[in-house]
Amino acid sequence: MPRIESAPPPNASGLADACLSYLAENPDELLAFMQVAGLDPDSLRRSTGSPAFQHGLIDYFAANEPLLLSICANTGMAPETFMRVWHQLNPAG
Repeated sequence: MPRIESAPPPNASGLADACLSYLAENPDELLAFMQVAGLDPDSLRRSTGSPAFQHGLIDYFAANEPLLLSICANTGMAPETFMRVWHQLNPAG
């Protein structure tokens, strides 16, 4: 049975905030993200909130199915909703 969402779909900024919150609650995942992104704690702090950083967070989750499913389960968001935002940021696919 399809999941019915009552909240409006998130925008990129809201989705990136949810991704960052998830990583903050999961230090091993945060470390993995920082290593992939080439960030240290100072550059992470400086980048937070920038459109490029937000896009990178969303890309990271979209490319990692276990993380995607975890954040969706934690937030009650359908994976399709997450991927719609990702597709808006990446229209060429």
